Formats: sequence, structure tokens, C-alpha cells
Amino acid sequence: MADRLLLEDVRFYARHGLTKAEQVVGAWFSVDVELALDLTPAMVSDQVGATVDYGAVARRVVEVGTKNRVNLIERLAGLMVEALLADFPATSVRVRVRKLTPPLEGLVGTPSVELVRSR
Repeated sequence: MADRLLLEDVRFYARHGLTKAEQVVGAWFSVDVELALDLTPAMVSDQVGATVDYGAVARRVVEVGTKNRVNLIERLAGLMVEALLADFPATSVRVRVRKLTPPLEGLVGTPSVELVRSR
């Protein structure tokens, strides 16, 4: 299926990470989500009930991202993929998690992971 619902740059603050600084200071995270699903019903009806409410997707991402602390962004992305597949009628989900402000000395760049899972 070629239809995709995209939600980019959902942000939240959390204390995920291995180091004490990451666990105490925390960091801002940014998440992109892609849900593969048939958007024809919404295209035809122009009704939100015929599609996935991207506000609900954003709320679920933030809920998962702020609920329990994890060590790795791989684990965080995995929890998000699992929740999105369980809660929404997508045939596949792509999640990209970026740690925007990691308190790590000498780090240049933005660490991120991307997971894709299908039913």
C-alpha cells in the first residue's frame, strides 16, 4: 500500500540514557512517525472518523516517551512501534527517535534510530 500518514517532530523532554547526566539532566527528544494505511475512506468522506487522528498518534508517542525511563533509544523506539501497532489500524509503522540535546561531553551530532515493523 502506498498511502502513508506522517507525523513529524513530536517533541518531549525525558531522562532516557545510560549516563548519570542523561538520567538526571535529561534531554529533548524528537519523534517522526509514519503509518501505512488506506487513506481512501478519508479522502472520499472528508471525515476524521475515516482516518487515524494524528493528534491521538502524537499523544500516544508522548505518553510512551515520558512514562518509563529506558537506557537506549532503540528500546524507546521499540516501545513506540509496539504501542502504535496495537492502538492504530496501520499495516506497518516507522518510528524515528532523535535525542536532540544529549548531555554528553564531546558529542557532535544528533543520535537517532529508526525502526520499521509490520503486522
